[in-house]
Amino acid sequence: MREAAAEPIPTRAAGAPAAYPDSRAATWLLNSACALVLAMPLALLYARAIADGLLSVTCCLFLLDRALRRDTAWPARPWNAAGLLLWAWMLACTLAMGDRPAVLQAVAALRFPVFVAALEAWVLASPRTRTLLARAVGATALWILAESWHQYLTGTNLAGYPRWSDGALTGPFQRPRAGALYLILFFPVFLPPLLRLTRSAAAPDRLAALALLGLASATMFLIGQRMPTVLMLLGLCAAGLLFRRFRLPLLIALAACAALLAATPVLSPPTFQKLVLHFADQLRHFWASPYGLLFERAVAMIEVHPWTGLGWDGFRNHCHEPAYLTGVAWLPVPDPADPMGCMLHPHNYWTQVGTSAGLPGIAIFAVLVALWLRRIAGGGACRSNDRRAALLVGVFVMMWPVASA
Repeated sequence: MREAAAEPIPTRAAGAPAAYPDSRAATWLLNSACALVLAMPLALLYARAIADGLLSVTCCLFLLDRALRRDTAWPARPWNAAGLLLWAWMLACTLAMGDRPAVLQAVAALRFPVFVAALEAWVLASPRTRTLLARAVGATALWILAESWHQYLTGTNLAGYPRWSDGALTGPFQRPRAGALYLILFFPVFLPPLLRLTRSAAAPDRLAALALLGLASATMFLIGQRMPTVLMLLGLCAAGLLFRRFRLPLLIALAACAALLAATPVLSPPTFQKLVLHFADQLRHFWASPYGLLFERAVAMIEVHPWTGLGWDGFRNHCHEPAYLTGVAWLPVPDPADPMGCMLHPHNYWTQVGTSAGLPGIAIFAVLVALWLRRIAGGGACRSNDRRAALLVGVFVMMWPVASA
């Protein structure tokens, strides 16, 4: 796959970082951060607390590196500035609520925009590190794929866990987490080789592209989780709009997936029950479903606090309060006080931001997402860089507003 060249480092006169007094310190900090980042894909599968620790240490190493270089320019890059502004506004909203534990969590959330900056400007500046991370992410996706098929064919995964009670395949996990994680990995892992193979005029390469696309897509269907499947199809259609050469293989794969779906009553009755029958029933009675109730509760909270929201983790901390149980006039929810309208989070990034930071927070978040997409697109550079194109589609899908996240 083609790899974008690293951006040239501006001269010191233009505000570039100063050189280290000791280059060995620079090498040690960078190598340590790279090792931590390369361990994160596996940690995110099985030990998210450890992954958060790796992320936090990487941020500390990055800030130490910038301090030693006396580099204060990185926060001024538009996407970094928007991320830091969103964090600062959310922190201000949390301070206004006066909830001490929430304030501490909001302060600690600074690690997220700093980590994004550390990856772009430092850890992944080297093509070699980007390639190593792509391999680690690819191995993670293939592990989920292999374990999902193993569970489908034998009834259990290697750890001995069967399907979940509703019929979903759990892949390498005990609980039904495979679909959401597989979706995150799907486009960065499978789309670059698919684009490379479809660019070739050789028949074996075209057949290999069809086989890879069919296997990757069929895995998601058999996992049987509704929203990840819908979002996968959305991303594949977006890739088809971006790349003409991808359209014919996509149409063939979609037809094959439709045939697979039609055959699931025989091949995998639990998948058919969850992916087709249950999904259709939820769409018919959406506003009485947990997803409709969560959305209505989040909207009610934003209506009451449109400018500041309820601070960090405001949805979880306040969703049971009586002020948000009376309903929203323009949403046809049968029972606004239903306990299913309150969970750890509203299952949507946009309503999560809205309940935490109000409408100004949503506006800043929208700007941040737009800057990410524009940055990755690179003025059309993604069309000649398969990995960059895959990241563009992946971010577009993950940030799609009408989705359960």
